[in-house]
Amino acid sequence: MLELTGKGRIDKKEVLRYLGYYGAKDVTGIEEQLSECEKLIYSALSPKACFEEYAISCGEKLNLGFAEVESKSLAKNLEGCSKIVLFAATVGAEVDRLILKYAKLSPARALILQAMGSAAVECWCDDVNETITQKYGKTKPRFSCGYGDLPLDLQRDIFSALGVTKRLGITLSDNLFMTPTKSVTAIIGVKD
Repeated sequence: MLELTGKGRIDKKEVLRYLGYYGAKDVTGIEEQLSECEKLIYSALSPKACFEEYAISCGEKLNLGFAEVESKSLAKNLEGCSKIVLFAATVGAEVDRLILKYAKLSPARALILQAMGSAAVECWCDDVNETITQKYGKTKPRFSCGYGDLPLDLQRDIFSALGVTKRLGITLSDNLFMTPTKSVTAIIGVKD
C-alpha cells in the first residue's frame, strides 16, 4: 500500500464553477473575498492519500479483490481491466474547521471556502490519479460509490481494505458520510 502527501492546489475555474460563475468573465464584487479565502485555505490544506492494487474478475457479481458488488455501471467502466487501484484521499480536517468557523463569522466566505475545499480535493484526486497512472500505466476514469448503480455502502469495505481511518484520519458515519468532508474514495481501472 502506498501513502502520499501533497502541498495542495486549487483550480480557480472550478471554484467559480462551484459558486455558479461558470464561464463568467467578470467576478467583480467577489475578487477580494476570493483572494482572502485563498490565503486562508492554503494554510489549512493538508492533502493525504493512500492506494492499493487489487486483481478483479467479472462473474455474476464483480469481484474487486476486496469485496464483491453488483454494479453494471462499474463493470462497464472496468471493461478491458484485470486489476484496479483502490484509493482514498483527503485535504484534511483543518479545511472543515475553517469552513465551520466562517459559517458563523461570514456565511459568504464560508460558501467560498466550501467551493475552494471541493476544488482542492478534486485537484488532489487528479494528482493521485496521475501518480497511479505513472505507476501502473493507462487507467480508466475514477469511479466512486454513489456513481451510477455502485452502492454507497461499498464505502465500508473500502475503509476496511485501505485502513482509511488509521492511515488518513477519515471517518465514516453510520449514514456513510465521510469526515473530513473534503474526502474521496474511488476505484480506478488499470487497462490491460
